[in-house]
Amino acid sequence: MKLGVVFPHHEIGTDPGAIKAYAQGAEALGADHMLIYDHVLGADPDRPGGWTGPYDKDVAFHEPFTVFSFMAAVTETIEFATAVLILPQRQAALVAKQVAELAILSGNRFRLGIGTGWNEVEYEALDVPFARRGKRQEEQVELMRKLWASDNLTYGGDFHTVTKASILPRPTRPVPIWFGGGAPALLKRCALIGDGWVPLGGPGEGSANALRQIRAHREAAGLAWDGFGIQAQAQFRGGTPERWQNHASRWVDLDCTHIAIATHNAGNRTVDDHLAAARAYFDAVGDVAA
Repeated sequence: MKLGVVFPHHEIGTDPGAIKAYAQGAEALGADHMLIYDHVLGADPDRPGGWTGPYDKDVAFHEPFTVFSFMAAVTETIEFATAVLILPQRQAALVAKQVAELAILSGNRFRLGIGTGWNEVEYEALDVPFARRGKRQEEQVELMRKLWASDNLTYGGDFHTVTKASILPRPTRPVPIWFGGGAPALLKRCALIGDGWVPLGGPGEGSANALRQIRAHREAAGLAWDGFGIQAQAQFRGGTPERWQNHASRWVDLDCTHIAIATHNAGNRTVDDHLAAARAYFDAVGDVAA
């Protein structure tokens, strides 16, 4: 199981030097990958109708493609992954272009984790219907893969139309697409057209049951399980070496391939603090993950 870190989006600040130091420091620690969360907008709780949610307008989220492009230029080995990009609220052709460019400039160190999202405020502001976002996501994946592979594409779907066009430059190999979420329809979509799964919860019965569903769908479709990825997360906050070891061991039992430690919301205020926390986690679970 490969060990990674979660970018501390709302605690890292906006100093380019600090972001560079974090990326290079994570790589120096031996982190295999770095996850980044995605939100375009935060809502004001004082808006008409009120607002409740896990974050609001005062929580910072860096833009994934921009920050990963910056990090790719100052690192050599660490892999980057969105966990997850809210794909249906974006234009598929533009995302295909952005992903291709990031894959090229990073030396194929990027995998695209996608979700459907829950925040209608973002969909409204981005002028995309909130309804049917799952179907839209499925079609987007098909279209993006065609754009990455074809130099002249004609495509007609329920949500997208391309008439004899494509993107250039294109990635030199397929960009992995991993799905986040746990709804039955999403798990089936993940199994049939995804390269991996990003679970929302921990290594309990819910995740085990979801993985059984994914396996069953893949087996029914004649798709191999080998090579299919599972991206888990762990929390530094409230953890101890023993708790982290137990948590990681349970994910290993579920055939998890990747796990990243989230060090935010744990009192860490500087780059060195976040890297020290990641080091403590890696030291604790290294033998379990090996």
